[in-house]
Amino acid sequence: MIRALVARVQVWWRTVSTPSKYYSLGFLTVGGFIAGIIFWGAFNTVLELTNTEPFCTSCHEMRDNVFVELKPTIHYSNRSGVRATCPDCHVPHNWTDKIGRKMQASKEVWGKIFGTINTRDKFVEKRLELAQHEWARLKANNSLECRNCHRFESMDFTRQSVRAQGMHSTALANGEKTCIDCHKGIAHRLPDMGKAAATGH
Repeated sequence: MIRALVARVQVWWRTVSTPSKYYSLGFLTVGGFIAGIIFWGAFNTVLELTNTEPFCTSCHEMRDNVFVELKPTIHYSNRSGVRATCPDCHVPHNWTDKIGRKMQASKEVWGKIFGTINTRDKFVEKRLELAQHEWARLKANNSLECRNCHRFESMDFTRQSVRAQGMHSTALANGEKTCIDCHKGIAHRLPDMGKAAATGH
């Protein structure tokens, strides 16, 4: 039984390591092309499945903490019916940045496995650190996810409050600030900002 299995593995390995001995170049080319399409399709399917609100809220840490905070906001429900889902704000839309963000998210999976924020108390304790990571990420990419929907060129300043007009026109003129500098608590509650002041962030 074991000898037969070893013999099969040896035959398989010889075939895989030197396929041109057993198959024609045309067959290998077509086979490789088809295998590539299947791999690419499977990869993109998994990528898109992990880029949905149901996936993001499938763990109780997100569903019971930040998702419930999103629901009363204008990003979740509004008169026009346009909703921003979790990946709209936390995953870049263009492919290369999206892959980079997915690689960063592997650390979040690690946190899930080891129960870093698996209780409300742990989440509240870690909330400032988590928020600071996200704020720094958005600051570094010039609030890319915000700008997928909100563009200065499309804003009608006359329909904004006087304060918003001043802030947006100034930000547009000098380019020093980005959305997250002023809109930190737009979709989720702010963490204890007293701790942020104490740490100098």
